[in-house]
Amino acid sequence: MKIVGFRELKPATDPNALLDLEAPDPVATGHDILVRVKAVSVNPVDTKVRSRAQPAEGEVRILGYDAAGVVEAVGEAVTLFSPGDEVFYAGAIHRPGSNAELHLVDERIVGKKPKTLDFAQAAAMPLTFITAWELLFHRLGVARDGGEGQSLVIIGGAGGVGSALIQLARKLTRLNVVASASRDETRQWVEGLGAHQVFDHGKPLADELKRLGLEEPAYIAVLTHSAQHFPQVSEAIALQGKIGIIEADGDLNIRPLQAKAASIHWEYMFARPQGTPDMIEQHNLLTEVSDLVDQGVLRTTLTQVVGKIRAADLLEAHRIVESARTIGKVALEGF
Repeated sequence: MKIVGFRELKPATDPNALLDLEAPDPVATGHDILVRVKAVSVNPVDTKVRSRAQPAEGEVRILGYDAAGVVEAVGEAVTLFSPGDEVFYAGAIHRPGSNAELHLVDERIVGKKPKTLDFAQAAAMPLTFITAWELLFHRLGVARDGGEGQSLVIIGGAGGVGSALIQLARKLTRLNVVASASRDETRQWVEGLGAHQVFDHGKPLADELKRLGLEEPAYIAVLTHSAQHFPQVSEAIALQGKIGIIEADGDLNIRPLQAKAASIHWEYMFARPQGTPDMIEQHNLLTEVSDLVDQGVLRTTLTQVVGKIRAADLLEAHRIVESARTIGKVALEGF
């Protein structure tokens, strides 16, 4: 099978940072399904692994997490899928990735692909919607159809996770959804996704929230530059409020939260795929996301198909993601 991988750490500007290679076809056993990959999406985690995780000498690491494709074969313990099923998923960080013609993935973290989306549109969704869903409902503990009279402030509203979180909070809860955007195009994007109010994360948070009449929000989701924003977030959060974080780009001083009895909640969507007892929750939530897409409640956040699943096009997608100015998601389709 064709794969795209890397042997050594190189910047995305180096044309050899990713390589077009071949590998033996994998075989499905146990709870694994073998998927013929039709489309993939690139996330910040792809670029971080490419630039930081040196493979062992002589080894090739295959990147790729988000994917959509067709089940080719199933392991003997599989009960959720059959050959021919169309699926989408975000994979596992500790296993070979989806930048390959054939990919093994545990059925318990896979969902049925939305019927109303093509493969590229579907591939743009899993990682960010899993992250947003787990953060909102499982980490922050917001109830479905709950949150009446409370606000969720989202820092980084136009990115992949923010674009998913805005939709989930607006459509599935009663929260007042407040998202950040610093450019005209990102403001239009987050408003189009359903944000009730928009603020500029380039300005002091307290001033922006005061302008909106939201001086003590119950929930704040910090989806980008957490170390930079955390001091202001700690000051702004309400008494007994909850802060959600998905990445750590520096040290966080959590001491100011003590006087407010406020809490911090980490979301890491790759935790369950490592084998937690509730691992199947990712299958469940992806299946529900798929149904909600087909019902017209949620929509894909795909904004650009960069090209095919090959080294040169994947590197271009990596460069786009590394620019930190991406709106929504970028995908690649076909080999």
